[in-house]
Amino acid sequence: MSEDPSTQGVYRSGFVGIIGRPNVGKSTLLNNLVHRKLAIISEKPQTTRNKIRCILTRDDAQIIFVDTPGLHKPRNALGERLNKTVRETLSEVDVVVFMLDGTQTIGKGDLFIAGELSGLQTPVVAVLNKIDKLVPEQVEAQLAVAENLGKFVDVIPLSAKTGENVHALIEKIVELLPEGPKYYPDDMITDQPVTFIAAELIREKVLQLTREEVPHSVAVVVEEMGKREDADIVDIQAVIYVERDSQKGIIIGKGGRMLKEIGSRARREIEPLLGEKVFLQLQVKVEKDWSKRPQLVRRMGY
Repeated sequence: MSEDPSTQGVYRSGFVGIIGRPNVGKSTLLNNLVHRKLAIISEKPQTTRNKIRCILTRDDAQIIFVDTPGLHKPRNALGERLNKTVRETLSEVDVVVFMLDGTQTIGKGDLFIAGELSGLQTPVVAVLNKIDKLVPEQVEAQLAVAENLGKFVDVIPLSAKTGENVHALIEKIVELLPEGPKYYPDDMITDQPVTFIAAELIREKVLQLTREEVPHSVAVVVEEMGKREDADIVDIQAVIYVERDSQKGIIIGKGGRMLKEIGSRARREIEPLLGEKVFLQLQVKVEKDWSKRPQLVRRMGY
């Protein structure tokens, strides 16, 4: 337990941006840091599309973590928007956490991001993730490579999945934060509306259950959410948008079985979030080439 701020005389607070290539484990780390599932996780790249603020409050500090989409070479209007989101985040935070996948060769994508970070005045902590899958010699070798990518305040090996050494990252961040006020109440762990998190959980299940040609083309919008007057049930109506009729068929599945499974899995995760039973009604609609059209990208909430 940290010391009471009244005895320390210093309370630290600030915003921390988490950046890295797609699939390095940013969302897994975020969920581990706040001990709750708020950022969706998938093996497929470009899972994260919005900045998600998660809040970790301690006796001596409050850290507001901002997850970002993976910085990448954009292929369409959605990709351009995602990269813009990342760069905006970097200009707004007090500390940057640069995540690297320890199980992968540190290559062009990481060098590209390191180049983006090199001009920042903001302190950068590099993180070598997935050490649970490496032997000590591999960790040492990857740390040596990571240290040469740029001027970092520290390079910390950890496992976002198991939580190994995550405490070291938190302590380093607190050390780097400026003195400041508590921005959010103690019991608040995110500033995202429940409708957004519910939509993200539905999208996660689509990503987990469908084939490769679907994920980049999926958006989920919660159109209605409300508690029934005559029962302890929350009704949620959501639309899954895709770009082609063939994708719609994949998501609905034979006899509607895939859509039913998506809904069932999503509901099981939304209910603990709300603390209530949920009746989830899903529709699938085609909005042709929405990810290539800036106006529709904005309409989908990106």
